[in-house]
Amino acid sequence: MTPEEQFKNLIGHAKEYGFVFQSSEIYDGLSAVYDYGQNGVILKNRLREYWWRAMVQVHDNIVGLDSAIFMHPTVWKASGHVDAFNDPLIDNKDSKKRYRADVLVEEAIAKQEAKIQKEVDKGRAKWGESFDEAQFKATNPNVARIQAKINDTEERLRLSLENADFKALQQLILDLEIVCPISGTRNWTDVRQFNLMFSTEMGAVSGEGGTLYLRPETAQGIFVNFLNVQKSGRMKIPFGIAQTGKAFRNEIVARQFIFRMREFEQMEMQYFVAPGSELEWYATWKAKRLAWHHSLGLGADKYRFHDHLKLAHYANAACDIEYQFPFGFKELEGIHSRTDFDLTRHEQFSGRKLRYFDTESEASYVPYVIETSIGLDRLFLATLAAAYTEEKLEDGSERVVLRLPAFVAPVQVALLPLIKKDGLPELARQIQNSLRFRFLTQYDEKDSIGKRYRRQDALGTPVCLTIDHQSLEDHCVTLRHRDSMQQERIPIAQIHAALEPLLSIESALAGLVG
Repeated sequence: MTPEEQFKNLIGHAKEYGFVFQSSEIYDGLSAVYDYGQNGVILKNRLREYWWRAMVQVHDNIVGLDSAIFMHPTVWKASGHVDAFNDPLIDNKDSKKRYRADVLVEEAIAKQEAKIQKEVDKGRAKWGESFDEAQFKATNPNVARIQAKINDTEERLRLSLENADFKALQQLILDLEIVCPISGTRNWTDVRQFNLMFSTEMGAVSGEGGTLYLRPETAQGIFVNFLNVQKSGRMKIPFGIAQTGKAFRNEIVARQFIFRMREFEQMEMQYFVAPGSELEWYATWKAKRLAWHHSLGLGADKYRFHDHLKLAHYANAACDIEYQFPFGFKELEGIHSRTDFDLTRHEQFSGRKLRYFDTESEASYVPYVIETSIGLDRLFLATLAAAYTEEKLEDGSERVVLRLPAFVAPVQVALLPLIKKDGLPELARQIQNSLRFRFLTQYDEKDSIGKRYRRQDALGTPVCLTIDHQSLEDHCVTLRHRDSMQQERIPIAQIHAALEPLLSIESALAGLVG
């Protein structure tokens, strides 16, 4: 099965099992806007909780914030979004489809990188354990030729973006012979800029109030509250402010399911540091954030760092943590050294001092900022994509299973009475009531036990507890593990103790801190 076919199956599975629905589906839907179903909202909330607790609860010097979506319009002038929050877009005249020009080039680069990996795989297969990948890349002529092309493309892309030279960007697309995925032609328009912010009006009558913007990011709410938090919390540098919340971007090229949406949720932390220490903290947070992603168990080999070819106007260092989605490596989280740009700009536009007074050095300065910003919807998609598995069993049968991290699964424990009589449902309900305030539970008595196991596997339930006639006599239940399908008999009195290390978010956090 190709990655494209598997991704299509995943999208269908997400709808069938109540994870993600197309927004306004009964009215033929709204493009690039999605609703989270009864199971999706729990998974999303649990992922958010894990990020929040790992970021705020386990750090003494990081606190939370919930700023408003509506902000004074000058905020976005100061941040640069009004003048510079644009995407370079290009249209194919035959398909009438619009694309981000820089993304088309990046995808072309990714194809060249795949060719290098293919050469490496051949070398590894030929030389076995004695294979030296670094030496192979340095000496193989095919790899050298492809890498030279990649380097040239990256440099031309960087220069065209930095100089806003859209003629050069269009020429690069033509030189690379990039074709439209729909029409297969290279009949491109000129590259143009498009501002991504949604605007609205505040006031009883349109035009009477000022123009406002739906926030395109959550970071600015942190910056304008820097002094409020610092003074009320008596925070000392270095310290961080974390926030989760909705952001809005008028994406013209919105595709790949929930990967790129017009309404999405961010989880950001801005870490305020002394000038001169920012690059050290930048390296520290790169390591910390990658370790957090690895703790989810989605596959350590599926992550990589990607340094930005073009730095944003506010940054002196920037990279992405990319994840290997079914459609390739794409940005999951951004880590930026934002310098003192944001606070300095808000000082200039507001006329208020946004400085920190260091009592030890008796110096006042504008702090530098390290940003970590992750898309919750993209994290949700990465989690779902990593978990979705179609497997053939030893007996020849097949099953679809979601191997979700147990501590974020929407249903953690399923209570399954073997039959719907003889006191088994009553005992199952009794056990469920003893568990439901600690774990996410579901009672299921419909269909055969085998069908119920398959249903819970597809939902991602890590543990099933089966109550049978013997349970009434020996006060034990059968515990079935989702991933291995292994079963064990445990006393009812020991269920809590058995489930705690398997399912609790606290156990996951302890492993992360340890």
